[in-house]
Amino acid sequence: IQALFAPLSLSVAFAMLASYVLSATLVPVLAAWLLRAQKENNQQGWLHRLKAGYGSILKIALRFRWLLVAAYLSLTVVAVVGGLALVGTEIFPQVNARQLQLRLRAPVGTRVERTQELVLRSLALIGEVAGKDNVLISLGYVGTQPPSYPVSSIYLWTSGSHEAVMSVAFKQSVGLNPARLKERLRERFAAELPDVKLSFEPADIVSQVMNFGASNPVEIAVTGPSLPETRAFAQKLLEKVHSLKCLADVQFAQPLDYPTVDVKVDRKRAGQLGVTMEQVGRALVSATSSSRFIAPNYWRDPKTGVAYQVQVEIPQFLMKSAEDVKTIPASQGGSQHPLIGDLADVQYGAMPGEFDRYNMQRMLTITANVRAGDLGRAASAVREAIRATGTPPKGIAVNLRGQIEPMDQAMSSLSAGLGLSVVAIFILLAGTFQSLRLALVVISTTPAIVCGVLLGLVCTSTTLNVQSFMGGIMAVGIGVANAILLTTFAEKHRRGGKQVEQAALEAGDLRLRPILMTSAAMIAGMLPLAFGMGEGGEQTAPLGRAVIGGLLASAPCVLIVVPAVFCLLQAKEGRQSSSLLSKVDREEVELLLSEDD
Repeated sequence: IQALFAPLSLSVAFAMLASYVLSATLVPVLAAWLLRAQKENNQQGWLHRLKAGYGSILKIALRFRWLLVAAYLSLTVVAVVGGLALVGTEIFPQVNARQLQLRLRAPVGTRVERTQELVLRSLALIGEVAGKDNVLISLGYVGTQPPSYPVSSIYLWTSGSHEAVMSVAFKQSVGLNPARLKERLRERFAAELPDVKLSFEPADIVSQVMNFGASNPVEIAVTGPSLPETRAFAQKLLEKVHSLKCLADVQFAQPLDYPTVDVKVDRKRAGQLGVTMEQVGRALVSATSSSRFIAPNYWRDPKTGVAYQVQVEIPQFLMKSAEDVKTIPASQGGSQHPLIGDLADVQYGAMPGEFDRYNMQRMLTITANVRAGDLGRAASAVREAIRATGTPPKGIAVNLRGQIEPMDQAMSSLSAGLGLSVVAIFILLAGTFQSLRLALVVISTTPAIVCGVLLGLVCTSTTLNVQSFMGGIMAVGIGVANAILLTTFAEKHRRGGKQVEQAALEAGDLRLRPILMTSAAMIAGMLPLAFGMGEGGEQTAPLGRAVIGGLLASAPCVLIVVPAVFCLLQAKEGRQSSSLLSKVDREEVELLLSEDD
């Protein structure tokens, strides 16, 4: 989060510093030069009518200021609570990257040739659903490389020959909805390839990074010292999670019943035949894998000097059953030539096909994708399913991974940051105004801004994420700046000898146009961002929507509610004699009163 906010904070700080310097130097010069020929015009058409209407509304608001402030506080509390209940949460908004990455899991033990056929059939299904002309390129990775090949699978992991990973990119002109496309593919796969388990994985780089190493946004890790007990509890939890309608592609990430051929050597019989366990192991490895693992052999070409590794292996198509394993010679040399079947019991079995560990303990992982709603509601449902499963056995722990834990940390950090920013603004205002009451007047606009941000997100079906939080912080800054201007003018009028009501009315009249211009300019500048225009615009759209919602709520709050709060808090101060003001202050107040801003 720090890496995301640091550039934004620095750019805003330097921009504000540059604008302050220019507003104090260049802007007055340009104003004196360009506006010297302007004649005073008290009748400004629609602006004059707008000020007249605003003045009438503000007089009524100040007359019933107690009722107005009470209603304001009640409505903002209800709106914030309701908005938080309705708005969804996630780390980053979903992006239509026009690409898919999906993992296929055929029945455990499926040969790689059969898995390849399933992958080709899957590509055909994707073409039928999305349109064959819409598929730009596809990439598939079937099975896993045997250890005899120097290929690292750290970046593209598959647990066996039954598993495949596919990436499909669509043409730029295709307007496909990713969620709808995934749901249609799930339906087609369930109908035509019922034995194949499908799981969609993040295809864009942002989602992959936000998963923090997990293959899916929702990942539940069950760890424990005993694998049978861990598996029994994980199976109960899988059933609970599978019943959640907000999740899809719920499955174990590891193959737990991988078919094996168990060779149980009778040591007495092997001893009578003069065969050791080492010889049996070497015979099985060289026959089913390669001799390179037990007897590395290199041959150097005398002509070129290039060394080649010589390996011996029984062709895979000759090792088709347990009966074929029994015919493997158990040892080399000697007068006797015992076979594996002469000294061992060979049967079919099963075992976990992949062992994952966390802190040296075996781990079983349940993965899932969010089907309906947002990640925040899915996380709440998953936590409820974990509680409903019951207390795990002693030594077994359940941890949420993927995007859930980082989302909780991001939301808590951003909420704390927003609260600290408001506190910092309050302290700064209190020190500048030398008054806690005036600082409270300015801060009183913050609930309306937060309410507007939440309502804007709810109305546009946008989630509360890092981008929308950034927009909310920007809206708070702009709204507070407008409130500072109005409060400053009202306080100067009050110190000039005016009643608080009259001071608030004149301050509102003077600052109406600047506040409306500031809000309207910012809203207009954020409209292209809010519409998500351009490639990847979905990621920045929440920021623009949050700013627009906050400003739409802050403008009427600053113009109506802030003067009412000012009158309530400053009424006890009473009138102060104008003699308390310096000569410069009196001249400035007289100038402001004479100008029609």
